Amino acid sequence: MSIQHLVAAFLVLALTAGCATTSSRPVRSEFEDIPVPKGLSYQPSKSTIIESPTVKAARLVYRGRLEVDSLSVAMRTTLEANAWRHVSSTATADHGITQVYEKSGSSLEVHLIDGWWYTFVELTASRAQQQATK
Repeated sequence: MSIQHLVAAFLVLALTAGCATTSSRPVRSEFEDIPVPKGLSYQPSKSTIIESPTVKAARLVYRGRLEVDSLSVAMRTTLEANAWRHVSSTATADHGITQVYEKSGSSLEVHLIDGWWYTFVELTASRAQQQATK
């Protein structure tokens, strides 16, 4: 077997293994009103969730191979359908697209980054927790 056949076989195996992981996406129940489009896989090693008695905050990172402009439209459409109010959007060639939303007691920043191989979606959210009465 030649080196070229070996390299080709390795690339096919690596791409197949990579594709197998894109369909698993745990539900983030603490932010059930923040929909994530299909085709994105959750990146737990790049994500953080913090809870206290008064606030819940998270930086949830996803990646996929979706086009940033259409992903931006899809995110805005689904968030507004879930009662998020669009506050602002910015787009730059170097830093991607950033969308800011708010909802009673909650804030959300959506950052869409077009990487070399993947598109990354960073969702930074905070939500005031309901205080239990004694």
